[in-house]
Amino acid sequence: MTVYSMTGFAQIEGRDETFDWVWEAKSVNGRGLDLRCRLGGGLDRLEPTVRKAVAQHFKRGNLSISLRLTRHVGSQQVQVNRQLLDELIALAGEYRSAEGIERPGLDGLLALRGVIEPVGEAEEDKQGENAARDKALLNSLGEALDGLATARAAEGAHLGEIVSAQLADMQSLSERAGESAALRPEAAKARLEAQVSALLEAGAPLPEERLVQELALLAVKTDICEELDRLVTHISAATALLAEGGAIGRKLDFLAQELNREANTLCAKSNDPQLSEIGLELKAVIDQFREQVQNIE
Repeated sequence: MTVYSMTGFAQIEGRDETFDWVWEAKSVNGRGLDLRCRLGGGLDRLEPTVRKAVAQHFKRGNLSISLRLTRHVGSQQVQVNRQLLDELIALAGEYRSAEGIERPGLDGLLALRGVIEPVGEAEEDKQGENAARDKALLNSLGEALDGLATARAAEGAHLGEIVSAQLADMQSLSERAGESAALRPEAAKARLEAQVSALLEAGAPLPEERLVQELALLAVKTDICEELDRLVTHISAATALLAEGGAIGRKLDFLAQELNREANTLCAKSNDPQLSEIGLELKAVIDQFREQVQNIE
């Protein structure tokens, strides 16, 4: 399946006999699915359908859907309200001799609200036109959402390549840590012998039985085999999720936290410079991995 990013953009244009329109769909990363609609005046009735369509296409992301609707030039017939215009002319004539008042011209009177009106349509004709336009608008919306999904898939494919490479780096670093000289039996034995010798030379007043217990506890505290095993398990789980695809961002984010926890413990337990260096490299890759995962749906 496909890995989807939460970042994308799409724009679709459409028109009918009366209007041109443009749908724009933008998306960025988010914890859940959050939608903001800007549909313009008189089109709020479409918002429930828009929200349902978005929820069918996407699972996560902060989305912004906007619609710009523009009437064709000359597509609307108008008429002059002559009764109102005559009344305004008569009223202006009454004040033509008043001092300080400039008599308005015809263009000024025609610009007043109500003087020029759109030609009325039968209500049933208007409703039929609105229904046809709504259907066309929603068809264009579907194209915009499909375009946004395509953009998110393209970005997701690129993210998938980056994250896969990071997981491969983690696997390589985990293997290097497992092969570290600090984990070899002879190295561990030599280190414990040196610690025992140091305690004995210092004249530590510890019974032999207590000394053995302390050394055993020390060996457990410095053993990173369990951390390495869990790292490999988490890396394998993340790789499987990438192959699965779909809405995997939250699961990958959880695995990133677990990977970081194991890397921190590995660094804390390490008493070998080489192993500490590997642990720091591992932490750096995991941080980069988690940053990229934040953009996956």
